[in-house]
This record gives sequence, structure tokens and C-alpha cells, in this order.
Amino acid sequence: MKVLLYFEGEKLLAKSGIGRALAHQQRALTNVGIPYTLDRHDEDYDILHINTYGVNSLHMVNKAKRQGKKVIYHAHSTEEDFRNSFIGSNQLSPLYKKYLVNLYARADQLITPTPYSKELLEKYGLTVPIKAISNGIDLAKYQPKVEKEQAFRDYFNLDAQQKVIISVGLFFERKGILDFVEIAKQLPEYTFIWFGHTPMMTIPKKIRDLVNGNHPDNVLFPGYIKGDIIEGAYSAADLFFFPSYEETEGIVVLEALASRQQILVRDIPVYKGWLEENENAYMAKDNLGFTTKIKAILDGQLPNLTDAGYRTAQEKSIDAIGQELKAVYQQVLTKS
Repeated sequence: MKVLLYFEGEKLLAKSGIGRALAHQQRALTNVGIPYTLDRHDEDYDILHINTYGVNSLHMVNKAKRQGKKVIYHAHSTEEDFRNSFIGSNQLSPLYKKYLVNLYARADQLITPTPYSKELLEKYGLTVPIKAISNGIDLAKYQPKVEKEQAFRDYFNLDAQQKVIISVGLFFERKGILDFVEIAKQLPEYTFIWFGHTPMMTIPKKIRDLVNGNHPDNVLFPGYIKGDIIEGAYSAADLFFFPSYEETEGIVVLEALASRQQILVRDIPVYKGWLEENENAYMAKDNLGFTTKIKAILDGQLPNLTDAGYRTAQEKSIDAIGQELKAVYQQVLTKS
């Protein structure tokens, strides 16, 4: 068995969750001993495992089908998480859905990160078998380390007493970025840092203005940062706050859990079955709820849930995901 992991626009998407999902797939396949290639011109493979949606992706799927190869489409995207993102995304979302359905229907098997996204795809009328498999998390990478935490605090010149709340994501309204800043206005005693980047020309003006300066002084937008600083931020911050309205999983949530960080997320369906309020995560439905929970968490009025959160991350480790992918590959190959 040999797998072609195809990822169109790798440089463009490297900073997104989908980009990290590809890296996780590579690690997972290596760990379970499955040979793979990233070379689209290498035709010595049995399964095309495809992650992206452009014209070249469609071409690769059609070519693989003509050659009698098996095709697994990794359904990272839905119409629901396309909305409230780029300029014009809401107007284009019905067409985007039709395009996704056309792509996904060509596969022999779909993989999607959560039972929630599986349910969405089933409602699209797709008859292709769908398996929910987490994007996984590299536990070792996010283990708390003093030197990484110090690198984070030095980079932002934070004193030891300063309470810090972080989030990570693209500059999309869907991600809850407007709520993040609004809550920061109400809580000036805390520092709020939003890590991530999106090309400014692709996002609505109100988001551009927000990031470019229309925010209070206790909010920082340092852009896309990788390595010790962001990894140190995950563990050294006082809270990971992710007010996203829609996700197919939320890799950044897994990264925070693996960092043994307290997390506060919006109470949305994607977390059903793996995040439980007051057990391994805190949740709220609106800004009033978020503000109340933030104060209670940072003041030590609510129990620390990081041990339970880390156990959740362990269940979604790259090693575990590799075994699940291997089982799906074997099943697909044995189908007539």
C-alpha cells in the first residue's frame, strides 16, 4: 500500500488548520509504517488522499479515477464554515456547497474531523461512506517548557503578574474575532493576544480596521508566529479563549488541550462528544457568559480542568489517528 497525499496551494494554506492537518497525516502514516508521497507526478500509488479543493485537486481526482486508483477525500470544509470568512463568502456559499458536493461525490471514501461535520455532509445528500477521524495532535510538540514560556513573555514584554488570554485563528468574523475584541474592552485589566494572519485584501473592511488599530490597547495582533513563542504562549497564558461560531474541529483547541491549558469556547455543536462543559472545558453562548467565565477562571473561582483536557488530547494523538487512517485505507483497498 502506498498513499499520495495531495495538497494544492500548500504555501497559501500552510498557516491554516488544514495545513497543519497535512503535517499530522504525514507523521501519522510514518508512525504506522505506511509509505506515502507528496509528489503529484508519482503515479506509483494505490490511494489518493486529497485535502484541498482547487482546480488542480479536481484534476487529480479525475486522473486517479481514470487510472483505477482509490480516492479518499478529506472533507475539512463545509458550506457552514465557509460563511462569514472572506469578502463575498456568504453570497458564494450556496455555489461553494454545490462545488464541494461535486468533489466529495467522486471519492470512494470521505474522512471528516468530527461527528458533527459528518452529520453536515450527510445532510448534503452524499452517499459516499463517511468516517469521522480527528485531525490529531502532536502531544510532544506542545508539552509545556520553561524556556518556551519565557520566550513568549520576553517577546511581548509581559511581567510575571500580567494575566494573559490568547486565541489563534484567521481574521474571520466566523472565528469570533469581533467578540474577542469587544470582551477585551470590558476587561481592560487583562492582556488579549490573537495569533494568526489573513491577507487583508480578502477580508471585510470592519475586520481590517479592527486588526489595523480599531481596538483597545490591551489587545495585540502580532500576526502569524510559529515555534517557541506560540508554543510557549499556549502553556504560559492564563486562558485559551476561542469564541468561534463554526468549526469542523478546531485544531487550535487540541493544541491548547495538549499544552495543558485552560480553555473557554463557544457552546456550539462541533464539540459535542469530546468537550464537556465543566469537565474538560468551559463554555458559554454569548459575550456576557464569556465575560463572567473569564473572570471566574482567572480569579481561581472555577476548578482547573487541564488534566482532563490533556486526557482528551491524548485520545486524539497522532499515533491513535495513524491507526484509524490505516484501517480506513485497508477497508477502501479491499472494496471491489
